[in-house]
Amino acid sequence: MAEIRPFRAVRPKKGMEAKIAALPYDVYSRAEAKEVVAANPDSFLAIDRAETQFDDSVDTYADEVYAKAAQMLKERIEKGDFVREAQAVYYLYELTMDGRVQTGIVGCASIDDYEKQVIKKHENTRADKEADRICHVDTCSAQTGPIFLAYRQVPALRELMQRIKTGTALYDFTSEDGIRHRVFVIAEETDIRTVQEAFAKMDALYIADGHHRCASAVRVGQKRRAADPSHTGDEEYNYFLSVIFPDEELMIMDYNRVVDDLNGNDKEAFLEKLSQVFTIGTPQAEEVKPAAKGQVGMYLDGAWYPLTMKDAVKSSDPVDGLDVAILQDQVLDKILGIADPKTDRRIAFVGGIRGLAELKKRVDALPQPGVAFAMYPTAISELFAVADAGRLMPPKSTWFEPKLRSGIFIHEI
Repeated sequence: MAEIRPFRAVRPKKGMEAKIAALPYDVYSRAEAKEVVAANPDSFLAIDRAETQFDDSVDTYADEVYAKAAQMLKERIEKGDFVREAQAVYYLYELTMDGRVQTGIVGCASIDDYEKQVIKKHENTRADKEADRICHVDTCSAQTGPIFLAYRQVPALRELMQRIKTGTALYDFTSEDGIRHRVFVIAEETDIRTVQEAFAKMDALYIADGHHRCASAVRVGQKRRAADPSHTGDEEYNYFLSVIFPDEELMIMDYNRVVDDLNGNDKEAFLEKLSQVFTIGTPQAEEVKPAAKGQVGMYLDGAWYPLTMKDAVKSSDPVDGLDVAILQDQVLDKILGIADPKTDRRIAFVGGIRGLAELKKRVDALPQPGVAFAMYPTAISELFAVADAGRLMPPKSTWFEPKLRSGIFIHEI
């Protein structure tokens, strides 16, 4: 059973939400973050990436940077930019992108559920990336970026969400990228009980996005629990900020690959080797966007090729049968020599939100012949199957849109 509990959020004062809400901290380089904060000092990115308050001589991960984040958060709460909810509640967080709506329940998940694998992951995390958010959460005594969780939809929650959304929204704004954000409060005792009981009947929740944020929040909770011999398990540090979405509303976008060279192969030799894995269609000038699982679009030497996986390389295994896994094993590794895509600098990953034109642009800019692969998106059912099997996906298998905003909900620990 999963435990999702209500909490007293610190959230933007009415009228400040559009200025404060920010994309996740990790979608920006340092230079990009500084530009965003310079243009909008109210952006929560100033707190999430407090190195924006220093010149470039100060290390991004210096202690003074995290101390500055904590100071700024405290000052802005005291100033009144944020308010603290009077009671523990849940929220609905609705995002609309290109007419598609997804609505999640905002609450706090249990670090025990993470450790017991009731909350399941599909990616490994890196200690160096965890360390940054561990310091940020611990120094600020707050979780500022929600974890994106998913669940298999149930009628009780579907009906509750539909009813709550007929009421008045707490926030309703459109961000600079055209995404509409609406927030509703779930405060009635009967509704809170409905949410708690619905999640308590679920065998599993799934991390869709935010594996490092999740692991970091858990590590801080473990650290504080170890330092508090009188802990009861009810303390806020035992829980982490989450937005939990039903599977039926989620869309995973393609996560594409660009390789800098052909690993010593000329074009003809590469195509010959590739033909052992794919049926290769006629090259064309138009972009090739895969329309089904088992299809790949390839950009090579100024042309697009439709590729169809041969039956011999397909698999019913939840991991080995993923399109991204077949490409990794059969092409990136065996033909192009990229055994570890997490560390090999010859490969770059491009989120589908950037479009296929970005793949062409990157390959055309290479000093030597390279290649790009446009993937068919991994399905949410595939993500669930991998996590249920206790397995991990290859790196960069999923790209979720729209991105959740930071700063709308803050969980103090």
